[in-house]
Amino acid sequence: MTNAKSNLTSDKVVLIVGDSLSAEYGLTRGTGWVQLMSEQAAKEMVKVRIVNASISGDTSSGGVSRLPQLLQTHKPHVLIVELGGNDALRGLSMRMTQQNLSTMAREGKKSGAKVMVVSMQIPPNYGASYAQQMAQAYEFVKQETGAELNQVFLKGVADTADPLKWFQPDRIHPNEGAQNTMMKNIWPQLKKMLIETK
Repeated sequence: MTNAKSNLTSDKVVLIVGDSLSAEYGLTRGTGWVQLMSEQAAKEMVKVRIVNASISGDTSSGGVSRLPQLLQTHKPHVLIVELGGNDALRGLSMRMTQQNLSTMAREGKKSGAKVMVVSMQIPPNYGASYAQQMAQAYEFVKQETGAELNQVFLKGVADTADPLKWFQPDRIHPNEGAQNTMMKNIWPQLKKMLIETK
């Protein structure tokens, strides 16, 4: 326990490379899950600096092209990749998305960071087959690279009896009320990764 505590007393850098779900699209500035996670870390006296390099509309290809410079600039202890949703919404090949996510996970690990890949979901009207391909792509990234997978990011948001309660009018982007749930779905896993980081 002593080790775990001492590991949390030094500043760690977490780099988040995501899309609109992490970039506060349609939300009041400072109310998104990433900001809430910074506040939660401070409450728990976990010394961490969270760099949010998320861009609304970004795809896994965009993430691949942006990542090398981001890793070089910020030298993160933990990399969180929250991409793939826009690939799916555009009907792009899940095989390509999978390859891009694997590339990002490998690059992150090569830089010395622990990597969490956040599994994305698409609206049900895209069909069960595509949704299954998507889930398998993320699972494959985990198996291929050894990255940690978070499959609960939108749990309690997209799977409720009245999911529209937690979404903006476009039915794609979670609203302000959903952000705390999204943060709580990521934070325990991230905290554990930070404890294990040297």
